[in-house]
Amino acid sequence: MADLLNPELLSAVDALNGQAFNGDIWRVTWAGRNPLTGNVSGGRWSPDGRFEVLYTSLNADGALAEVYYHLSRAPVMSSSHMRLNRLKISLDNVLVLNAAQLKSLGVDDPLASRVDYERTQAVGESVYMMDYQGLIVPSARWECNNLVLFIDRIDLNEHIELLEKSDVNWPAWREKS
Repeated sequence: MADLLNPELLSAVDALNGQAFNGDIWRVTWAGRNPLTGNVSGGRWSPDGRFEVLYTSLNADGALAEVYYHLSRAPVMSSSHMRLNRLKISLDNVLVLNAAQLKSLGVDDPLASRVDYERTQAVGESVYMMDYQGLIVPSARWECNNLVLFIDRIDLNEHIELLEKSDVNWPAWREKS
């Protein structure tokens, strides 16, 4: 993998201002998985193996849509139980990026389902390198924002509280959406 960091992108991210975020977030997980367990295997906003992230959404349907997209790409959709987890979070310094700001950072179509992950990962790594606790970006699957948390930048016991969890009923959700 090419080095994702470049001075121009780091400088552009450094010129932006973070803000506090307090509120509810949602995360869909397998029923037996701790909803605060992060991911290091890479994703839209995180390069493989570089740092641990927790992908969440600011909207319950947004969290469901993100997971449903990935499950629906499998040859057979899993019938395993999944849970929708509602979490309360309190952060001091997150970077909020809208579609126009993402375009200015080189993400051609931030709302496309399939984008150049190399560029979005470079943006995510640059935000991480600037010591933000997370990144709020538009979802490509639902009309809402997602919050990507940088696990090593927060104390999970101090910043996040599990409020409730419920079983996911995919057929009912698909019908509703």
